[in-house]
Amino acid sequence: MRILLVEDDELLAESTARALRSQSWVVDCSARGEPVPLSLRQDRYDLLILDIGLAGIDGFETLRRVRQQGSNLPVLLLTARDAVEDRVRGLEGGADDYLVKPFALSELVARARALVRRSQARTGNELCLGLLRLDLEARRGYVGEEPLALSAREWEVLGFLLARAGKVVAKEQIASASSGWEQGVSDNAIEVCVSRLRAKIEPAGLRLRTVRGLGYLLEEGGAREGGG
Repeated sequence: MRILLVEDDELLAESTARALRSQSWVVDCSARGEPVPLSLRQDRYDLLILDIGLAGIDGFETLRRVRQQGSNLPVLLLTARDAVEDRVRGLEGGADDYLVKPFALSELVARARALVRRSQARTGNELCLGLLRLDLEARRGYVGEEPLALSAREWEVLGFLLARAGKVVAKEQIASASSGWEQGVSDNAIEVCVSRLRAKIEPAGLRLRTVRGLGYLLEEGGAREGGG
């Protein structure tokens, strides 16, 4: 496992990196958030551990830039801020988990392991959830063993949502990350595409919910909820 640790407290960064490396994980360290998006484009990582209180651009802005470029890398936020609004802001901004300082290094290791394990829903060249499977190399979708007919636009949107299953995804994120959308695409066009996808993925035991005012949530089980 390879981890990018972004922490500007030198002593904390050293002790954290040492604990992670004790698990035979490779750890790269950065004291600033500005280089992170480029680092993630250039190298393959399994986890980003990101401090909120960085000099320069803070962890929130770093996280925003990472998600804006389409990365679905698991992100664990480190924060000295125990306020509920800060935790909510981080999770809604695309973080997968957070730890409040000071924390036990054993808990950090356990959370890192759990986040990477959960991300293994994406294995190799496939994305899977329930009975739905997308072969990213062949660009083919399946519900169980049955082929799933998808237009190019539906493929882009479903892949983006599936890589972020269990998290709310805004319409703006879908539009900016999908190459099939022309600039300035209307909200209605996204809604139409999502509506078509709902009907196609229901047999896979999935639902694609509209979270009013926020975006869409792809998850397993239950009857379909919400329109749009």
